Amino acid sequence: MADGGVNVTKFESKSHNAPDEVRAPDKTRVEVVRLPGFTLGRLNFEPGWRWSECIKPVAKTDSCQLSHVGYVVSGTLTVRLNDGTQKTFEPGTSYTIPPGHDAWVEGKERFVCIEVMSAEQYAKPA
Repeated sequence: MADGGVNVTKFESKSHNAPDEVRAPDKTRVEVVRLPGFTLGRLNFEPGWRWSECIKPVAKTDSCQLSHVGYVVSGTLTVRLNDGTQKTFEPGTSYTIPPGHDAWVEGKERFVCIEVMSAEQYAKPA
């Protein structure tokens, strides 16, 4: 059994360059790929992206209410939890983020990450 107690039963691959679904709110591109039992997202946030400005109008919640598990490919993102705790994620970082947070891109480079938990719901209209 894999770490998560799930067995993969099908040999398959898909490219995020030809995703099953794309969502594109302001300064955002979410490329969703669905594999048997798993949904992965490549999230692209442009410089100036901030959850509370770009995704909040879509999600219609005061802060992001999704849990995230992912890996940073490029760029820098700062996440602040509702309790004020804050972390900055840089390329090569794997992360977990609980519900109840805001986030923003640092600097002038696009932030790109691979999400393995919230991709099915992220940036979907409420």
